[in-house]
Amino acid sequence: MLLTVIAVVPLVVWIYLIGFRGMYWRMPNHVARRDSSRVAAASIVVIIPARNEAAGIGEAVTSLFEQRFRGKLHVVVVDDGSTDGTADIAAAAAQQADRISDLTLLRGKDLAAGWTGKLWALRQGIAKAEELHPDFFLFADGDIRHGRNGLAELVATAESGSYDLASYMVKLSCKTAAEKALIPAFVYFFLQLYPPAWIRAEKSSTAAAAGGCVLIRPDALERIGGIAAIRGEVIDDCALARAVKRSGGRISMDLTNETESMREYRTFGEIGRMISRTAFNQLRHSSLLLIATLAGLFLIYVLPVLLLFSGKPLPTLLGAAAWLAMSLSYLPMVGLYSRSMIWAAALPLVALFYSGATMHSAIQYWRGRGGE
Repeated sequence: MLLTVIAVVPLVVWIYLIGFRGMYWRMPNHVARRDSSRVAAASIVVIIPARNEAAGIGEAVTSLFEQRFRGKLHVVVVDDGSTDGTADIAAAAAQQADRISDLTLLRGKDLAAGWTGKLWALRQGIAKAEELHPDFFLFADGDIRHGRNGLAELVATAESGSYDLASYMVKLSCKTAAEKALIPAFVYFFLQLYPPAWIRAEKSSTAAAAGGCVLIRPDALERIGGIAAIRGEVIDDCALARAVKRSGGRISMDLTNETESMREYRTFGEIGRMISRTAFNQLRHSSLLLIATLAGLFLIYVLPVLLLFSGKPLPTLLGAAAWLAMSLSYLPMVGLYSRSMIWAAALPLVALFYSGATMHSAIQYWRGRGGE
């Protein structure tokens, strides 16, 4: 009897997740398809904090200057102590595009106390961007290849919904064996935590953004006290979105197939470290939240598979139903990343990997190496 009661729990949770959590799993609802043809011309200053981004900064800058965008565009690259020629490559890309006058290169200053490195570099870029009085800032990473309509679509999103902040969860690299196994789930779990419909909803407190591509109105940034308001945050994109929403601003986050990350994760260890860097911070460094999270991951993702070996008909059936439900909810994300349907059934194994990375994140924090 007790086993049957326990077996009911994962299925009930999956019914809630699929039916009542903002339809986070429905990819057509979240992939941006904005008509940007009628967007009024706007001015954008793109700010790229870059440290040792030689591998991607050239393509990033080139893709920005190749935009189908009727407005005015200026790019500010803040070279944050690079030793690989990042600034020279960015300048060469602008020169090749015959847009050198639309590029500003800044040499980053020494890190100020109380700031994370990326946000300190971003602050310096914002100070320069403010001199140009743009309609929007775009905070972008140095390893993002922007789709030809990316900026126009972001502006269209901001204008159509009167959003103060609009961001893209860019298409992540999914080429190596580790990426194929783990990256679709990374996006899936993110949307499960932060359903885009709830992010857009004014009455919901849910707030998130994807830091590789964030469009924000300067007055909205000023209203929260500038980027200094989040200067010590490790998960800076979500912190920025929370601050904007709490100040009364409207925010939006979409997925995109056109704008993509060029950063590759070659091994499972690299992806594990990427998750570990911020996971315990996301849990506010709380041991109780850590225990609850690990227990929840086990209960929701792993227990349904174990129930198949219970030897009892009803718990087995309930476990199979929960596993089927989670697989069906994951299937659209698997399809978005062009993976085989078989991968949808592997979500319990992937959840175990993410549990391990979360535990590692806590251990690193306790060792004084959190956010490394």
